[in-house]
Formats: sequence, structure tokens, C-alpha cells
Amino acid sequence: MANRPLTLSLLLVLPLAACSVGPDYHPRAASDLGVPDAWSVPAGQKAQEDLSQWWTKFDDPMLASLVQRAQATNLDVAQAVVRLRQARESLVQQRADLFPSLSASGGISHSEPLRGGTSTTTLPDGTVTSFSQGGSTSFSLGADASYQVDLFGGVRRGVESARASYEASGFDYAAVLVSVEAETARNYVLARVAQAQIANARDSLGISSDNLQIAGWRVQAGLVSSLDQEQARANNAQIAAAIPSLEANYNSYVSRLAVLTGQTPGALKAEMEAVKPIPKGPADVAAGIPADALRQRPDVRAAERNLAAATANIGVAQAQLYPALSIGGSIDSGSSALSSIFDTITGRLFANIAQTIFDGGRRASQVRASRAAADGAFLAYKSTVLTSLEDIENAVVALQTAQAREKQFAIAFEASTNQALLARMQYRSGLTDFTTLNTAEASLISARNGVVSARSDEATALIQLYQALGGGWDSSVTPIAPTTGNPADGN
Repeated sequence: MANRPLTLSLLLVLPLAACSVGPDYHPRAASDLGVPDAWSVPAGQKAQEDLSQWWTKFDDPMLASLVQRAQATNLDVAQAVVRLRQARESLVQQRADLFPSLSASGGISHSEPLRGGTSTTTLPDGTVTSFSQGGSTSFSLGADASYQVDLFGGVRRGVESARASYEASGFDYAAVLVSVEAETARNYVLARVAQAQIANARDSLGISSDNLQIAGWRVQAGLVSSLDQEQARANNAQIAAAIPSLEANYNSYVSRLAVLTGQTPGALKAEMEAVKPIPKGPADVAAGIPADALRQRPDVRAAERNLAAATANIGVAQAQLYPALSIGGSIDSGSSALSSIFDTITGRLFANIAQTIFDGGRRASQVRASRAAADGAFLAYKSTVLTSLEDIENAVVALQTAQAREKQFAIAFEASTNQALLARMQYRSGLTDFTTLNTAEASLISARNGVVSARSDEATALIQLYQALGGGWDSSVTPIAPTTGNPADGN
């Protein structure tokens, strides 16, 4: 009869363990996030293409090799993998609260008399017998179990939050991976651009040196004044002065590529030394519809998971407002002989219900703080979505304008080449002055560098578009932490 109140209490509260306080998370509609029906992408580009390995579309084996090395050995990627592993262990720890905890103990004790090793005993017939008093030994075993009953779903909400945070960490890792891939490709393009600019400068320096020599001959022949020679000498020095700066730029890009692949700055100098053309990718990219692009973006999906985690944390905080039920029990046995240790077993079972009556409003404030955090997570989610659409819009326009500029610079380069050839021939023949020749040569240099710049802008805008669309990872799965302890193996 003494156990009836406890049994009745358990029967009343245990059904509550199936409920969970706090709001359930539901994905937000596109209209809530400010996503338009479409943006300024041509109607023929609605079907999205596979962008998981977009760098292969440049058809440059060296570029593909560098990106793959960056995936495997980049230190920022390795740190993201470590954070992902930490998030996984947090989920494991949170799940452990769903189960009882069990502990076992065992002991052995032995006692000896401190002084006097004999004692006397009087037998029934009056005989007095003395004997040596030895020590005593005892054995004990015990087990304890405890379980915090999740009456109002606070633990389950905690697991829900930890799972969402783990998934967010997976998408954060993917975002770092996408960024590193794009940065590697961008620096590779810039290195090839610097090589082209150096080649242009050296070609221009050769032509300028020829002009200086011609001007010197004409001065010696008395055909022109020394003004032509001085102009040619100044022009030659200015072109020569630009080359060291271009070489320094090239060195910085190659050094950056080495660091991005987890190596020392000078590790790729020999490998990059051979001059190769600026990579050229496809003319257009199937960007797809906004919903597809947002699903492809890992930062958007990470923001959505962070919102889910923040929503679950409201339930964790609300559960603290309600009673907490804990159930426990223990089993013990002991004996002076190991063979009979299980002859006598005792056990006990207990339950405890606790409710905070007054805490100065602390727990209610924690609930309000959790709701505010969820509101902030939603705003961050919406901001990430809008920023993603902005990135895509800007990348599409940048690609289109770079392509238009390249066409015009190609025309300008052709015309400037013809103009410079004519001006050089006329100056040799004395039909024009050095100023006209110098202007034509400057126009040629500008047009040639303009072509290189436009090709650079086109390649980097294409990389920017691939990154803006979230390319560079398998968006059909949520990245998980690797089982290996090597942080660089988490691709």
C-alpha cells in the first residue's frame, strides 16, 4: 500500500513523456524569404546543369589538378572538417541523455587486529581454550541505474537542435570547400593573366627598343632632332619599369596557390613556370530557377539548419519551466566468501519529481531569449537568401559584360596593330613624326592589355558565377564527418 501513491504518480506523468513543448520547425515558403519568381537570366537558361566539378569545364588539366589538391590538403577545409567532427560528437552526447545511465561497483575488504593476536573461549565443560584471532575478509558487488524521464520533450528538442547544428556544420564545411575551390581557380587564372601581361610587356619592350634604335639612326643622319630619341628613350624606360611589377604580381599568385594547396609559398614555381594561355570556359551557364540555385548553395542550407536548431532550442528552454521526473534504482550484494556473494541480494527503487517554484524569472527569460535567437536566425536565413540572389545576379551580369568587352577589345587590337604597323613604316620612311608613332604604339599596348584584361574578367566572372550558384560539391547529400582521424580526408 505504501507504494501506491508513487505508482499512481508514475501512471499519471509517464504519458506526458510523449509530448514535446515548444514550436515545431517548418521550412519557410519562398515568399517569406523574399525570393522572386525569376531574375534576369535568359529564359533558355532555366535548366540547371551539374556544377559539382565545374573547374573541369575550363579544359585545363593543371587547373583541375590544383583544385583537387586544394580539396585534399587545404588547411581551411581541414579546420572545417574538424568543426564538423566536433558537431557530430555533440550530437552523440545529446542523444546519450535519452537513455538511462548505469554504473557498477565492486569491492573487497580485509581487516586485521591492531594488537593482541589471541582470545580465550570457555567451553561448556569449563575448559578454557585460547586461540589466535585472525583477520576477516568481505566481498561486495553493486549496480546503480538512473533515468531522467523526458516528460516534456526537452531532451528530444535538444537532440533535434544538435542534429540540425550538425547538419549546419556539414553545410558550413561545403561552403568552405566551395570558397577554396573558387579561390584556387581565381588565383590560377590571375597567374596566367600575369604571364600574358609579362609577355605583352616584353614584346612591347622589344618594339620600343627597335624604335629607340631607329630614332638614334635618324638623329645621327640629321633627319630629326634629338627630341625623337629622348621620347623613345623615355617610352622604353617606362615599359621596362612595368615588367618587375608584373613579375611580382605573378609571384604572389603562385605563392597563394601553393598555400591554398597546403604547401610552402615557393612550392609551385617550377610547376607553373611554363607559360600557358588563360583558361576559357563555356560561353554560358544554365543557372536554373532560384529555388534550385538556393538548394545548391551550402551557405543557404546552413542558415536554414541554424534556424531549425534555434527553433528547437525554444522547446529546450520551455521544458525547464515544468516538473522534472527522475527514476533510479540500485542492487547490492555482499558476503564474507566470494562463492556465496549472490546468496543475499538487496535492491531499491526510487522516483523523484522536482519543480522550481521561484527563480527570479530566470527560466522565463531563457525562453524569451531563445525566441529572440530564433527570430535572429530567421533574419540571418533571409539575409543569406537575398545575398545569394544578389551574388548570382552580379555574376551573370559580370560574365555578360566581360564577353562584350572582349569582343570590342579584339576589334580594337586588330585596328591598333594595323595602325602601329603603318606608323612604324611611315616613321622609317620619314613620312610621319615620332609622336604619331608613339601614339600608335601606346594604342596597341593598351588594346593588347585590354584583350588580356577582358579574358581575365570573363574567366573570373565565370568562376564567380559557379561559386554563386553553389557549385563544387554534391548538393544531393548532407556532408557528414569522416570516421578517420585525418582532418584532410573529409571531402
